Amino acid sequence: MLSSGLTLIFSMMGVLNFAHASFYMIGAYVAYTLTGVIGFTLALFVAPLVVGLIGVLFERLALRRVHKFGHVPELLITFGLSYVVLEVVQLIWGRTPLAFTPPDWLQGSAFTIVQSVQNGLSVVAGVAPPEMCQANGEAAAQCSRFPLTRAFMMVVALAMLVALWLLLTRTRIGLVIQAALTHPEMAEALGHNVPRVFMLVFGSGCALAGLAGVIGGITFVTEPAMASVVGSIIFVVVVVGGMGSLAGAFVGSLVIGLLQTLPLTVDASLADLINKLGGQIGEGSFGWPLLRITLSQAAPILPYLLLVLILIFRPKGLLGTRDE
Repeated sequence: MLSSGLTLIFSMMGVLNFAHASFYMIGAYVAYTLTGVIGFTLALFVAPLVVGLIGVLFERLALRRVHKFGHVPELLITFGLSYVVLEVVQLIWGRTPLAFTPPDWLQGSAFTIVQSVQNGLSVVAGVAPPEMCQANGEAAAQCSRFPLTRAFMMVVALAMLVALWLLLTRTRIGLVIQAALTHPEMAEALGHNVPRVFMLVFGSGCALAGLAGVIGGITFVTEPAMASVVGSIIFVVVVVGGMGSLAGAFVGSLVIGLLQTLPLTVDASLADLINKLGGQIGEGSFGWPLLRITLSQAAPILPYLLLVLILIFRPKGLLGTRDE
């Protein structure tokens, strides 16, 4: 969800928004405040609009003034905005995590995966009956519940991707946006206000980040550090998938997500593999401490290693265009 908004801003404006994760954090905090007034359901729609309005004001009053000077001033001003947002959030809501719990209709399990020796693997909607997980007081099957909040997040993320694709490729608005990017003089000659188009695009990207913040706030922890947690990884996703490619952002999100989670299940190291294949590595061997690092321990840095490989062998990403 975050990568879609960042990709929209970069593909349409050429601006790499370093404060994108900050708008994600604003969405969570604004939704938390609005939930106490109008309820979560309305806050889910109102909070992204508020964040989008903040993005519009920032683009109109600050970003537009430095846009003509190139990418470095744009990076610096968005980088500075991230620090300003962090300080403002801490001044208003404090430094401690907030109790932003999901509403009643998002609490519970979307489905339960039941794995047993007798019946194999099965999926039960909602919470599986106790008799499917226990028999005679002893565990007869292993039941894993999938939270409803994460299922809701997946549905919204896919809906966001499809909506953006349809908007940019199948509507007049999308044609105007792409024309304003590639041929701004011609778009202005046809009567379109190009600066206003860019302002609305930037605001829309920030609104998408705000929507991600609302859902991320109830799923994870709403705290001042939530922006820094996801800030770096979304740039990895965008670069790996391909700068400016919505399909690349989707594929990159899946690849990075799998790369962060699947290695956590492997508690083995390169030294174990070498020894299993018949090699002998003593504890005094060169590089022994590095060889003893398990795959689960190295999981946090694997996305960044993939980023390095992508920059070396495929600089424009998996689904980015290449200049032959």
